[in-house]
Amino acid sequence: MSSTTPPGSPSASSPAAAVDISRGQIVAWRNALFVIFALCGMCLASWVARVPAVRDALGVSIEDMGFLMFSIAVGSILGLLSSSHIIARFGTRTTITWCLTLAVLGLSTAGLGATLGPSYLVIFIGLMFFGSTSGIVDVAMNVSGAANERMLGRAIMPVYHAFFSLGTIIGAGAGTLAEHLGVPIAVHMIVVAVIIFIAAMIAVRFLQSEHVVPDGEEIIAEDDHSKTWRGRLSIWRNPQTILIGLIVLGMAFAEGSANDWLPLAMVDGHGVANSTGALVFAVFVTAMTIGRLLGVRLLDRFGRVPVLRGSAILAAAGLLVVIFGPSPAVAIVGVVMWGLGSALGFPVGMSAAADNPRTAAARVSAVATIGYFAFLVGPPLIGILAGQVGILHALLVVLVLVAVSGVVSNAAREPRTAVKTGSE
Repeated sequence: MSSTTPPGSPSASSPAAAVDISRGQIVAWRNALFVIFALCGMCLASWVARVPAVRDALGVSIEDMGFLMFSIAVGSILGLLSSSHIIARFGTRTTITWCLTLAVLGLSTAGLGATLGPSYLVIFIGLMFFGSTSGIVDVAMNVSGAANERMLGRAIMPVYHAFFSLGTIIGAGAGTLAEHLGVPIAVHMIVVAVIIFIAAMIAVRFLQSEHVVPDGEEIIAEDDHSKTWRGRLSIWRNPQTILIGLIVLGMAFAEGSANDWLPLAMVDGHGVANSTGALVFAVFVTAMTIGRLLGVRLLDRFGRVPVLRGSAILAAAGLLVVIFGPSPAVAIVGVVMWGLGSALGFPVGMSAAADNPRTAAARVSAVATIGYFAFLVGPPLIGILAGQVGILHALLVVLVLVAVSGVVSNAAREPRTAVKTGSE
């Protein structure tokens, strides 16, 4: 190694540098990110699992609950827009430490608001705070994950997102158990917050600086957008940023529409029982998790662009089978295809956005913001269309966005401009 910069610290003269990090430290960094991604999934799912109980406690309409859940989306967008500036100032490790701590405080506040009173306003404030800090953590952990991926020298981002999915399964299961046992929402949220805080404080100790590249590798030549607010905002004028954002938007829409509407689509569109609709959704989540765990091998062998195009084709075919399938059994086959096809778009988009360490935080923030737009407008858009043409035909809008994602997938191509410059 040619650098004397201490492990985990950026160079004083450059925002990115080669540093002395052992293979063991890189692997420990990877494992810590597995934990952090899973904790974030567990945090979100713990709240979602208790939403029916929150509705019952407040005694409000479904429209009021929709507005309450909208607070998380609004908070997330605010967090995503500010994330690159925060990460540029404090780095990913400090950002994850503080913002994950603040996120569980927001979750605890919402839980207290649902139990003491209950208070709609307190829940709303707690959820918006939770959403904004979670959005910042989302960008920071993806930037750190992309840096770790570069140091490992192989695709790993889909596995991080698979651990997020595993975390949601754990959180949803624990929430179901808490509901069955009649655990007060506040107690449940505080216990979850304490567990996440303790686990996160252990995990962040193993994170390294995102300002690293493998020794002997030159940073991709590109203007440094990390030094000023204006520079970080200018990343939005980069066409590649927008195109990668469209890839993430299409696949996020495919994933989010299943999260929000798949059970109902199976019940209303294919005539299955409510319990079967819930089971079909579990099939989708399982297929997507498997796709993320196994997709890294495809990425290593074929590269991003062929895998993204194949994913878009598979997701589109699955959607067509679900929408026009003649029976529930056939539709379930389509659900598996839909889940597998949706698995890799978001994580691969994050990797592509972070290819250059100099612009990683700003570009990941921009791309994630575009992607999260799907979660913000997707549910009401499909709901409006479903009222006019039925829930299954409303899903055709998802098909269009998935097709766009496949068409622009070339924007995520691996960089070709990195040059070896190792110390002679």
